[in-house]
Amino acid sequence: MLYYKRGSEEDVITSSEIKDALSKVFDDLGIKEKVLAIPPDFTRFYSRAGEITNYAYQYYKDKLTDILPALGTHFEMTGHEIEKMFGDIPKDIFRVHKWKDDLATLGEVPSEYVKMVSEGKVDFSWPAQVNKLLVEGSFDLILSIGQVVPHEVIGMANYNKNIFVGTGGQEGINKSHFLGAAYGMEKIMGRADSPVRKVLNYASKNFAKELPIIYIQTVIGKDENNKLVMRGLYIGDDYECFEKAAELSLKVNFEMLDEPLKKVVVYLEPEEFKSTWLGNKSVYRTRMAIADGGELIVLAPGLREFGEDPEIDRLIWKYGYFTTEETLDKVANNEDLKNNLSAAAHLIHGSSEGRFKITYCPGKLSKEEIESVNYEYASLTEMLERYNPSVLKDGFNKMEDGEEIFYISNPALGLWAYKEKFNN
Repeated sequence: MLYYKRGSEEDVITSSEIKDALSKVFDDLGIKEKVLAIPPDFTRFYSRAGEITNYAYQYYKDKLTDILPALGTHFEMTGHEIEKMFGDIPKDIFRVHKWKDDLATLGEVPSEYVKMVSEGKVDFSWPAQVNKLLVEGSFDLILSIGQVVPHEVIGMANYNKNIFVGTGGQEGINKSHFLGAAYGMEKIMGRADSPVRKVLNYASKNFAKELPIIYIQTVIGKDENNKLVMRGLYIGDDYECFEKAAELSLKVNFEMLDEPLKKVVVYLEPEEFKSTWLGNKSVYRTRMAIADGGELIVLAPGLREFGEDPEIDRLIWKYGYFTTEETLDKVANNEDLKNNLSAAAHLIHGSSEGRFKITYCPGKLSKEEIESVNYEYASLTEMLERYNPSVLKDGFNKMEDGEEIFYISNPALGLWAYKEKFNN
């Protein structure tokens, strides 16, 4: 059921309108005695989910007993991040999702189904895992909050991904990431219907019907002054809520180009992007836009490591970023990579498939470290001087010497492709 829908390419939904919409939906849902909120973590700061969670806390007060950020494999949020994202909510109601522990398995999606939706690319069953708090917490309302935006693993982020991946377990996350990578990112990104989404929908329909989940989905875009605004807000308990948001996100967050780009410069905000695990959004969100023989320059002042999980970090150090074919060969011949399919998927996601050059300009990693994982290196200081984020505008820019670049201030907010590449 869809409880609330509003959105268009021109809409600007204000904070007071968000709060009013939530209050009306919560009134319609009736009295609740124990509420759990599952917002994203700080890596989705611009989703407005922090603001929405704060409004939910204002409404339910002490009935909202737990907030479980959907960390997936990410680092635990710091006190500073919680305060900046969620405001004055008491920190003692925030819980930490431990993706290798604290799990409940709701059911198993059969291998025959996974093989069918992947068109034979993989052949394994998939466990529908969630944090055990969802099952054992005796909640009469679970608020799953987040932004719908193009995504490399599932096509369009959020909806039940927030549950089965954001609060999921090691095996489920590993296999879902690998499923998307093996099937092919470029056949997935920007599409609401994907093999991974089909698997998650199967799990929702067959194993999670008893969980009292309401989805609060946002769509975020930029106005004429390049400022972030909420273009859409959708609240519901089934797929329609996500479907409506995904339709709008494609219009708001997807830029289709007539010709491939020769040079793309991406800036990674240092508080949000500290690893290539996250920073490689600069690679996969632009890979369908960059010309063969082109270059991607990644300005990454906060970059300090490769993976956000120690074992994944070790595997990235060990194997580096290579083509899909090479990475799949490494999976077949190395037990440590075979046993960590999230890492394998990430290595595929972070590759240009040999089509274009990827140059990282890190704040806290050395030239030797960057080159050891098969990327090019350039000095952050020198590149910031040439490509100054405070001067560049999103889109095409012409430098003083005549060089033309395409600049992206935050790769997490969109997807870029040229027509021929996307349509193929």
